[in-house]
Amino acid sequence: MYKEFYIGCQNNVHSHRLDMSSFTSIEQLTTTLAKVFGFVDTKSLWLVDHKGSHLSTLKDVQETKDNVELRATCRESIREPPGPRLVPFVGNRYELYPDVLGNYDRLFSLYGPMIKTVNMGTTIYHTNDPAIARHLLREDGFFTKSTSDSSHPLHYMADQDCLFTCDSASPAFAPSHKFVPPTMSPRAVAHFMPLIQDAAQSIFPAFDQLAEADLAVNVYQYMFKLASQIVWRVMLNQDLKHFESPKTPPSVPIRLFGQYLSLMKKSSMQPQWFKYIPFGVSTKLKNVRQQVLDTTEEAMDVSIQKNGPPLSLSDPKAIQGATCVADFLYRARDKDGKGLPYNLVLGNVVVSCGAGFTTSSSLLSWALYSLVRYPGNQERLFEEIASHRGNVDKRWTYDEIHDMKFLDCFVKEVLRLHSPSFQTARNAKQDTILPGGYLIPKNSIVIACFPSIHKNPAHWDNPLRFDPDRWAQQGLAAQMARQGSYTPFAAGGRGCVGFNLALTQVKVVLAELAYRYEFDDSSPEAVMYDPEFLVVRPLNFYAGITKRVH
Repeated sequence: MYKEFYIGCQNNVHSHRLDMSSFTSIEQLTTTLAKVFGFVDTKSLWLVDHKGSHLSTLKDVQETKDNVELRATCRESIREPPGPRLVPFVGNRYELYPDVLGNYDRLFSLYGPMIKTVNMGTTIYHTNDPAIARHLLREDGFFTKSTSDSSHPLHYMADQDCLFTCDSASPAFAPSHKFVPPTMSPRAVAHFMPLIQDAAQSIFPAFDQLAEADLAVNVYQYMFKLASQIVWRVMLNQDLKHFESPKTPPSVPIRLFGQYLSLMKKSSMQPQWFKYIPFGVSTKLKNVRQQVLDTTEEAMDVSIQKNGPPLSLSDPKAIQGATCVADFLYRARDKDGKGLPYNLVLGNVVVSCGAGFTTSSSLLSWALYSLVRYPGNQERLFEEIASHRGNVDKRWTYDEIHDMKFLDCFVKEVLRLHSPSFQTARNAKQDTILPGGYLIPKNSIVIACFPSIHKNPAHWDNPLRFDPDRWAQQGLAAQMARQGSYTPFAAGGRGCVGFNLALTQVKVVLAELAYRYEFDDSSPEAVMYDPEFLVVRPLNFYAGITKRVH
């Protein structure tokens, strides 16, 4: 006895025929149907007849004379996510830009928790639903990260020799995922605390001069130099000397990284065939990429101990024998005595530097923005830091910096309301049906919109209010992370491995700057963010600096 099962409605129907004699229970049938049609949640599957009546038993299914429809909810048929009407050539571009973050929120409020957009021919699906995002971020039979796909937002930086930018199926992923995370563990970051604090304090001479001259600064420009100073120090144990004066420009390596990122962005906005032209952006991009690799390799040659003893990957204390991340990656060996291939060491150091200071500079900028824009927080933070510091020359330990409760709550709230990240895209490996009955075609790009998830009113009380005290509730952070409502560093097998370093970095910088200086908002106009950059960064946030006298 055969039965026809289908999903969809009207002219967009997908069907499959099954031999019913092989099934002995409704659970067995629904499990099989979930695999056939790509339901990520087998428990959400409903079987209905042509009247919409629920078929709850195997007997009901066998006796109905109708073809059986599969749904993910009792009311609605499976369908593609909705979205705004398309305009010829540009698609939905003017529905998104220039205020991408605000327009995402607007579109979710209009169309629901999943939307479809088409921007200049590229189709992308977006969600602000934590339940859906949890499925996207898993590395399983449904979704993966494949930057080699030309539609992926990170395709223009799809270097297959490093952890962050490679495909999950890339040969580089498994060895990189084995060797890189131990360099960012709590123990590793604790070992690098002196480097982080020294680099953070290096900004003091420049800020002292600016405070004495009563000059406001473009915060992002200084946090860009500070973040790169810290990350370069941790990765390669070298001082970039970014703050010998207030006007010291970024160092050559960082300028090359900046040029590389800019050219990659320009390249991503050109047709694929442009890369075959022997001049222009693509040629410049290749040349600058090689300069970035050469410059980083020169720095590695100085910082790594080539004749040093091997460091055991299985020994959690082995990191303490390394002078920096690059040194550990070069000398680390697994239980079989194998190390990370040199090209992967270099690739991961390059990308960790670039991705590290790009995201951290934005996070530091938004942290200072939150200090001055939300009354009372700067005073509370100073009081807590002063009560824990004890003396001016305090050397922070990893545990001390993370034990300050208000500092922790403040940083969590900055990450919730002003997360730098919004480009966590995943690729559908097959036709997939997500919670709510949304059909995602195979090879589609789906983005979990973290800024919108973090402000989803269905999951947050008063979501637009900056309120660090919400995190004082015991277990809230773990609860929100479990349900997918709070994921500033993504989740799953491709979650950010550098989150310990990022959190420690911003806390150390805030502990140093808020203790020594008082900041005020000196922005001449409303602060705008850059909608076309890799991360969400403030373009025109200015702060005045006053050196504390007590």
